[in-house]
Amino acid sequence: MPTALLIIDVQQALCSGEHTTYDAAGTIARINQVSAQARAAGALVVLIQHETATGPFAHGSPGWALAQGLDVQPTDVRVRKTTPDSFQGTELPALLQRHGVDRLVVCGMQSDFCVDTTTRRALALGYPVMLVSDGHTTVDNAVLSAAQISAHHNATLANISSFGPRVTLTPAADVKF
Repeated sequence: MPTALLIIDVQQALCSGEHTTYDAAGTIARINQVSAQARAAGALVVLIQHETATGPFAHGSPGWALAQGLDVQPTDVRVRKTTPDSFQGTELPALLQRHGVDRLVVCGMQSDFCVDTTTRRALALGYPVMLVSDGHTTVDNAVLSAAQISAHHNATLANISSFGPRVTLTPAADVKF
């Protein structure tokens, strides 16, 4: 099965300063572990970057840049997006089709926004998703800690069955391509 690894929004604005995600360095280390396996297996590695017209995610700004410590290789493909949905208005659907991808491994930042939305859209488009259960993170909100939010999304996404394809939760150490 041709598989692609989607690394969502692992950008400097979410790894330093006021919007730093919970356990950003640990999450990046686990993502690097998964991406090394993906590359060794010949899987497509897609680095997705969120951008806005202004603010910390403005295209080309220091915050928009991929996070320090994230392993990036010349064979990786980059996709720019402007919504929480990595498929909406981007080249991602055509890229996956061109490479014959029929299964996705998803990780990145933020669990409750772009990781969640992209995972749900992938299911709606017919892609089974392996969600790296310890490979996504977010920030605390007024109700829940970041760790609780990520755990909640693991439980919620793994229990969605209405699309047909399912989410399989897998810790980084157990991901196989």
